[in-house]
Amino acid sequence: MNYFNQSLKSIHEKLVNKEISAKDLTQQTLDNIKKVDGDINAFLTVDDEGALKKASEIDEKGIDSDNLLSGMPIAIKDNMVTKGLKTTAASKILENFKPIFDATAVKKLQDLDTINVGKTNMDEFAMGGSTENSAFKVTHNPWDTTKVPGGSSGGSAAAVAAGEVLAALGSDTGGSIRQPASFNGVVGMKPTYGRVSRWGLIAFGSSLDQIGPITRNVFDNATVLNAIAGHDKHDLTSSTKEVPDFTSNLDKGVKRLKIGIPSEFMAQGLDDDVKQTVLNTADTFKKLGATVEEVSLPHTKYGVAAYYIISSSEASSNLQRFDGIRYGRRAENIKNLDDLYVKSRSEGFGDEVKRRIMLGTFSLSAGFYDAYFKKAAQVRTLMINDFTKVFKDYDLILAPTAPTPAYGIGEDVSDPMTMYMNDVLTLPVNLAGLPGMSIPAGFSNALPVGVQLIGRPFDESTIYQAGNAFEQNTDFGKQTPKMGGNN
Repeated sequence: MNYFNQSLKSIHEKLVNKEISAKDLTQQTLDNIKKVDGDINAFLTVDDEGALKKASEIDEKGIDSDNLLSGMPIAIKDNMVTKGLKTTAASKILENFKPIFDATAVKKLQDLDTINVGKTNMDEFAMGGSTENSAFKVTHNPWDTTKVPGGSSGGSAAAVAAGEVLAALGSDTGGSIRQPASFNGVVGMKPTYGRVSRWGLIAFGSSLDQIGPITRNVFDNATVLNAIAGHDKHDLTSSTKEVPDFTSNLDKGVKRLKIGIPSEFMAQGLDDDVKQTVLNTADTFKKLGATVEEVSLPHTKYGVAAYYIISSSEASSNLQRFDGIRYGRRAENIKNLDDLYVKSRSEGFGDEVKRRIMLGTFSLSAGFYDAYFKKAAQVRTLMINDFTKVFKDYDLILAPTAPTPAYGIGEDVSDPMTMYMNDVLTLPVNLAGLPGMSIPAGFSNALPVGVQLIGRPFDESTIYQAGNAFEQNTDFGKQTPKMGGNN
């Protein structure tokens, strides 16, 4: 079975009616992964034995007719710890690491009887935007296997787009759910900071990281977020705010909603087809009754510098734990303690991770903290104020998710403006701690193009409401790549 043209509702109905058992569904899912993933490389680990065992247990007690996730195979990005199942963060330093507990988001899904079929590929420690920085393999875009799937959650997005699973978890530090969702023509939600527990997520930037769902449609995405959201006593940065039912307002439409398009997000460096996609999306929302106007986020131009200083500084602190002593790779033939640290990290970390550790350590060092990290934090506050001002008058922000469609694997993107825009479109959402979702909105040379909807803090419901209205009135999300027997 592939999951093209399927949904949580349609599969759940078959499970409840016993047209298919959870074990049969899981076996067919695993068979399709074996058939398809040789071309895609979405998975680092496939847990055949564990998945089939869990499926049998679910069949024995029966499918819960009120729980759409009961018996549903899903995938987990490989930077979320899974008890007894290898978790590598796509790094050699964790090549054989098997955690002793589950991340909170993973456990919440398991408690709802989902079936984890495996761990998906990513940029090492979530540092990158193409899933080419994995220590183990390069993931390919299902729409065109010569193209990147985006990153760092490229494996999760590709697995959903390729019909290998209906839903997967990703993490987003500066766009790592939304950009691959755009490149793969799927729906990717980065929730408000604190909406989902980070307990068990291998940290990159602690004030930026957030776990979120990647799915084929908006309803399924809202359903998964319902499952993983909420306060966690293990994570004091998780919010105590009540979690609404994100599916309850999906059909309310966009009449009387005010949507702003930031002029800074439509600037030089944006692909013509991508720009036109945003404008076409705005026209669709207008026809559906929304007001769409241009707005300004003036401090956006400083976001990239602030983001890289803050995220690299936090990465420098977080990655200190990988020292060759407590867990992970340990170098051999060492002479002393310093030699152990240096050799273990030199052998275990990839080049991109090393670069960010060095940048972060420099930014935090004596004599440079005030000049770099402190100023970056001040810029962050200015960016938060920009969003706050806009959201006094507007319900949502509409913007491109990425400046271009997916680019070629190994392609050197030499245009500095395009590289700048790759970051500037997504990272402001993380710096401000806001929710943002990418939805399929068009095509460019047969490759998907996504737009992102950005909302007020903890207002994922309005994002889903608008995303669903757009999805129900367009066909972009219904199209699938020509693979896996899908013709």
